[in-house]
Amino acid sequence: MRFLLHLALALARLLFVPLYLFRYLRRAPRGAFVVLEIDGAVDDLVPRPRFWELWRKRALSLHELRRALDEACADPRLRGVLVVLRSLRGGMATAASLRAMLGSVRARGKELAVHLPLGADTRELYVATAAGRIIGGPQATLAPVGFAARARYLKGALEKAGVVPEVFARGAYKSAGELLIREEMSAAQREQLDRILDGLHEALVSALAERPGIDRARAAALIDGAPYSGAAAVAAGLADAVAYDDEVAGALGGVKLVPLDAYLAGRRALRFWPRRAPGIAVIRVHGAIATGSRFVGAAEGPIIAAIRATRRSRRIRGAVLHVSSPGGGALASDRIHHELEQLAREKPLVAYLSDVAASGGYYVAAAAHEIVAQPLSVTGSIGVVAARLNVEPLLERLGVRSVGLQRGARAHLVDPLGPLTEGDRGVFERELESAYQAFLAAVARGRRRGVEEIRAVAEGRVWTGADARERGLVDRLGGFDVALEAVRARIGAPLEPALMRAGRRAGPPLDPPEVARALVAGATGMPPIDRRERVLAYCGLADALGERV
Repeated sequence: MRFLLHLALALARLLFVPLYLFRYLRRAPRGAFVVLEIDGAVDDLVPRPRFWELWRKRALSLHELRRALDEACADPRLRGVLVVLRSLRGGMATAASLRAMLGSVRARGKELAVHLPLGADTRELYVATAAGRIIGGPQATLAPVGFAARARYLKGALEKAGVVPEVFARGAYKSAGELLIREEMSAAQREQLDRILDGLHEALVSALAERPGIDRARAAALIDGAPYSGAAAVAAGLADAVAYDDEVAGALGGVKLVPLDAYLAGRRALRFWPRRAPGIAVIRVHGAIATGSRFVGAAEGPIIAAIRATRRSRRIRGAVLHVSSPGGGALASDRIHHELEQLAREKPLVAYLSDVAASGGYYVAAAAHEIVAQPLSVTGSIGVVAARLNVEPLLERLGVRSVGLQRGARAHLVDPLGPLTEGDRGVFERELESAYQAFLAAVARGRRRGVEEIRAVAEGRVWTGADARERGLVDRLGGFDVALEAVRARIGAPLEPALMRAGRRAGPPLDPPEVARALVAGATGMPPIDRRERVLAYCGLADALGERV
């Protein structure tokens, strides 16, 4: 019955072929540029909006963009692609995926130009360097200023306030709680941050050095001398011209500009058969990981429901686990990991690590058959940390006296702000060690290596995707498309991806400042004993990423 319905629709559309063809040829004359506008969030795969979400601005889907660019590049009538980049929300790994995708336009023989009407920061200019021609705004500023990480240490302020922080951690590099108990950055934290910043800076230098007349030394000098406005950006070699929106076509030689959406509508109207039904699930773990279903972010309930639905579905033959998470609750991470292990026993499962997949984010990914990450992804942080604040000295200073009664030697632990005894600290240390050993064992099992091998690259150390690949924590470097092809290869069929949605909507991919805030909240805001969570949290970088990374 469904086949007959599709056939009837296709025959009906045949009557309108002349009209569709006329519209297509009029919208895309020979020698035209299609125009792609980017302004806001970018994600690898974006769910179709429900009817009550139609008013919301939708993030740019890199998967859909890849298919659109494939069509444009295969069309001999088109001369090139113009990208109008107004703003870009996402981390450096997302920016690298977008840059590589745009760079493929030139590799396939089409021209690529980028217009930056509002200027550009470091990430936006990094993406723009994929183009053969960069056009700035006449008064807009190009600011490839580089990357910075800033941490603010609270020990002195807490002492003055009468608040006593207590931090428990496993892993020499597990730095999420050190802002509470130190007055300056630890050597381990400085070492891992330096390594991450070196990787980011190297990527930016390499991208700028691809511009005509700019070598690596000149690229490094341009970063140190930024920002540049208007004509100064052209003189520096960061832009080829400046133009207002209505002058861009003239700057490209008087070409016809066709909006990409209008071009695709004309092309796709000529198709008569529906696309193949999707057969690869995409399960997202976005945001801080937490127990329950109400939490907006990587809530355990909806994620587990999506994993189980993937296992049950006869239509779904494999899955990509898309991780953009700094970590979170220990119990939630472990439960999600267990469900993913069950899925991996039945169907191919490949994890893709987006901008940040650290600590609990890496824990859940370890269940996959393969792990793919961008060279600039931030991952690892295999370790455990728990933190609490004792406010009794502050309360005493304010004249507040606490009196408690209890039954059970540890019953007072339900008070998240009370003091700990030595016995209490022993309990915390025991729980922490148990969770750390479980984390190591899960990663060792997933990576098919010994626990001691994993311990050598663990200790809470954070790695870039490239460094993680060298140490065996990642199998391949690349974007979401590489992870998708890895699943297809295991299935042996070119199936299409579909987002698995269950329960509350997952949070969006985290911007770098949001990552920092989420990690600090995870490190400092967790009560010592919760009926649903264990004593600790898998938190990744603390404030390490700062506001610029």
